[in-house]
Amino acid sequence: MTVLDQNISRRLIFAIVLTTITLVAEVVGGIWSNSLALLSDAGHVFLDLFALLLSLGAIKLAAQPPNVRHSFGWHRAEVLAALINGLTVLLMAVLILYEGSKRLVTPEEVKTLPMLVIAVLGLIANLLAAKGLHGHSHDDLNVRSAFLHVLGDAAASVGVIAGAAIMWFTGWYQMDALISIAIGLLILVGAGRVLRDAVHILMEGVPRGMSVEQVAERIKEVEGVHDVHHINLWSVCSHILALSVHVEVERGYEMDRGKLLHRIEHLLEHQFHITHTTIQLECSDCNGGPLIKPLQHTGRQDTCCGEDH
Repeated sequence: MTVLDQNISRRLIFAIVLTTITLVAEVVGGIWSNSLALLSDAGHVFLDLFALLLSLGAIKLAAQPPNVRHSFGWHRAEVLAALINGLTVLLMAVLILYEGSKRLVTPEEVKTLPMLVIAVLGLIANLLAAKGLHGHSHDDLNVRSAFLHVLGDAAASVGVIAGAAIMWFTGWYQMDALISIAIGLLILVGAGRVLRDAVHILMEGVPRGMSVEQVAERIKEVEGVHDVHHINLWSVCSHILALSVHVEVERGYEMDRGKLLHRIEHLLEHQFHITHTTIQLECSDCNGGPLIKPLQHTGRQDTCCGEDH
């Protein structure tokens, strides 16, 4: 693990500790004050705590070497964890919306002062965590995602504080239900995004924000490239992109294949953040193929040392 990764890990651990304290305080405070809004915000904090743990886990998994059974290492564990978390939080959001709708009809008294104090403490913890992550939020995609999650927590805490203040002065306890429903919808959207992204990666979909055609056109702009075909583009996990492609080399560049390969890899890494590549160079007289090669689903055939068994 590099010095930069160690520094990022320390900041993530700091944010995780603060977020965990916030989660526990909001659960205890929500039960004590009878505030569904505070408990709903705890659910939102739980979602973001998991995002922080995924970011830290991604760094730890990246340090684990691949082996003969897992040639890509353990990076996909992050995606599987996100899928399970998304389903769990989705259920949590449904329960929050159900309880919130019940309290709209039959509001319950809320202890607004404890609710207000806990929400303020949660806001302070979120702001401290955000400050700790901000320094690397522009350098690392994982840290940026975690930073945005923490800011979302801070915004939700502001909403809870505003609701507690309104109830303190007016005694209008339906506000607690309205805030919980708003946070429940926010959690529902967040869980939906987590599930969408996890399923998309598991289905080996093209990474969001780019297209096969776009990447192919940029490769064809490299000097010495005649055409490209049979391109596959997918995500190993949220921060590792992979590509395989057949590249036809123009006449006169056959002896410079090493330099050509380096130029293509440099382009893919710096313009598209694609770091895992398999590039097959071919002569321009070879028969090309479609940009995307169709696959056939056939029965499994085990082989050992070149022999069927």
